Amino acid sequence: MRIGIIGAGRIGSALARRLTELGHRIVIANSRGPATLADVAAKTGATPVAVEDAVRGVDLIVLTIPMKNVSQLPSGLFASVPAATPIIDTCNYYPRQRDGRIAEIEDSLVESAWVARQIGHSVVKVFNSIYAQHLADFGKESGSPGRIALPVAGDDPAAKAIVLTLVESLGFDALDAGPIAESWRQQPGTPAYCTDLSAAALRKALADAPHARTANWRA
Repeated sequence: MRIGIIGAGRIGSALARRLTELGHRIVIANSRGPATLADVAAKTGATPVAVEDAVRGVDLIVLTIPMKNVSQLPSGLFASVPAATPIIDTCNYYPRQRDGRIAEIEDSLVESAWVARQIGHSVVKVFNSIYAQHLADFGKESGSPGRIALPVAGDDPAAKAIVLTLVESLGFDALDAGPIAESWRQQPGTPAYCTDLSAAALRKALADAPHARTANWRA
């Protein structure tokens, strides 16, 4: 696949390297322009592009930027992206640590539902609940002991199916975590967040997640 990644931080770079290794053609963009991505290109094999070019002519898009920057993306960036194109949302809301207060999320809107509203396109939530180094280095063959499972939430069955397959190809058990409305179960502060669980343990963690945000994850 030709995959566009918006965001060249730790998760974006980890995905760029691993997906390139799997034979996908990766274009990657950040807010500062392709001229600033020479090191990322050298380390990952991805091709630096402008943000607008990261969403053109691609089969899948990964949005992996600070939550506070989602609303600052160019207006209409996703307007010409076909509805069937999966957009992966890896974003997490860190109100005290980075993002400040986002009123709609504080008022109980699920993080990825907020992202989908901002960009005007449905999203599939995944890769938000694993450390970047673990994403880069801890993938294993299917059936291997200690294989980490990752939750995948989304409303479009076809888009979700593509993403589930992609997660498996990266060396992780892909667990269907339901619709976006349930993706709060994998947000920061929940038992599924950055705990490297097996599929069985992850399924239980998602089921046991308390709905209320803990104090550390509220503005």
